[in-house]
Amino acid sequence: MSKSTNRKRRRWPWIVGIIAAVIILGGVFVGGRIRDARAQLTEFQTGEKVVAFVGDLASTATASGRVVPQRDATLAMATSGRVADVLVEVGDVVQQGDILVQLETTALRRTVDTAAQNLVIAEAALEKLLDGATAADIASAQAAVNSAQAALDSAMNGATPQQIAASEANVRAAQANLNAAYANYQSATEGPSDADLISAESNLQAAADRQLAARRAHEAVLTCTVIDLPGGGTREFCAEDEQIELAEANAIAANAELAAAQAQYDAVVSGAAQGAINAASGSIAAAQANLEAAQANHELLLQGSTPPQIASAEAQLAQAQATLENVLNGVSAEQITIAEAQVEQARIALQSAENNLAKATLAAPFDGIVTAVYVTEGEAAAGPVIALIDRDSMEVVLSVDEVDLATLELGQEAIVTLEAFPDVEIDSAVIAIAPVSQPGESGLVSYDVNLTLIETDLPLRVNMTANAQLITSDRENVLLVPNAAITADRTTGKYYVNRVAEDERLGFEQVEVTVGLRDNRNTEITSGLSAGDELIVGTLDLTGPFGGPGPGGGPGGRGPFGGG
Repeated sequence: MSKSTNRKRRRWPWIVGIIAAVIILGGVFVGGRIRDARAQLTEFQTGEKVVAFVGDLASTATASGRVVPQRDATLAMATSGRVADVLVEVGDVVQQGDILVQLETTALRRTVDTAAQNLVIAEAALEKLLDGATAADIASAQAAVNSAQAALDSAMNGATPQQIAASEANVRAAQANLNAAYANYQSATEGPSDADLISAESNLQAAADRQLAARRAHEAVLTCTVIDLPGGGTREFCAEDEQIELAEANAIAANAELAAAQAQYDAVVSGAAQGAINAASGSIAAAQANLEAAQANHELLLQGSTPPQIASAEAQLAQAQATLENVLNGVSAEQITIAEAQVEQARIALQSAENNLAKATLAAPFDGIVTAVYVTEGEAAAGPVIALIDRDSMEVVLSVDEVDLATLELGQEAIVTLEAFPDVEIDSAVIAIAPVSQPGESGLVSYDVNLTLIETDLPLRVNMTANAQLITSDRENVLLVPNAAITADRTTGKYYVNRVAEDERLGFEQVEVTVGLRDNRNTEITSGLSAGDELIVGTLDLTGPFGGPGPGGGPGGRGPFGGG
């Protein structure tokens, strides 16, 4: 064996020993430099091997809040009134349209009925205008003109002989009544004599004869006479109106005279007690008043009409003629417009009355649960009466720190858990982000973020405490490594991992990597590693053949991913 061969043989044990010593010392050094990786290392032990792998990653932000209904309502009556009935209690489940509170409606229904009748009347008046005047309408309007013309003629021309005669007959009848009253009183006080009896009987018979004659005369003027004409045909003769009025006045006067004569005779025959005397005295006063009234009317008749009376008669005639003209000429467009407006006013009044009646009934605006009842039967409804929530529209309102707000957007997915049911995860999504912050404690700024609860069978209650994980971003099919395997150099902003060398006998090598998205378990690696690379967990700042001092300028470098 050559000398050089022997030298090589002698050096080999030294080399093996040195390598063994380095490995031992390295293991001791690494073990001494491993640090607690805080929360990220709860599933890994320092020095443990992990593998870079391809997977999905989501970054999250956490916040807490309360379960609240999307829809709730504190309901009040739309009109005032007294409560007739409260149909729900706290905790009742109601459907949209269910009646909750009913006010008394007697007066309101009466108003509706009146308004409905007014509408019918207005519609009938409009229909009559549109149909035009009937023959009866024309005849009625013509008769009104004739009557008004006769009244004006009478006022202009003065009283006719027949009217004067009728007025005189009224005066005579009133005088006869007064005379009879005096005679009745005298008989009651003095008692009857033979002469009185004969006179009373004679007066009674004469009055009866005059009454019979007046009645027959009145009947005669009321009957028309038909006469056959020499050339053939017939002709009817009837009394004038003035003749009929005079005969009627004479008949009335004769009836009064007969009644007075009968009363006088009865008084003479029967005599009178004190009551009869008092009655007779009262009859004198009444008869005197009637006579004075008849005389006054007769004097006015003889004097003729005054200018105001003539003007009034002229105005009545003008009004009657205008009415007749309108009837003959048909309805004007203005009249139809006015009638249509009256119909519309009546319709609006009916609608208003029906609305007021409807307001006396409070119905549920949506499906929900009654949470409060503020009124009882018999009291006046003022202010809130019912509180209601929509149980099927529960959502979570979170208080999110302003730091996390920039990562949120509408539609973003979230996972909600409730304090009452911590083991059940509920799918959710962001549906609203408040534009204005809410005052917080110690000057912290937070915003309300609303999450919808997709579907759950949990018995949700208002104001339950809720916790949410908001998925701020996600990646699919990216290279991932556990957070605990990464070390950050704060001074340079660089990130490193300890990758196991291809020849495991050589230990590991420190590799700089570029990181992307991170959650509370894994970090996305955008460059520096490949899927399947093995890494050693923990901050291992070694010196040696793989690079000099570790990240951070020496042993024990710290970073957001772990370190000592």
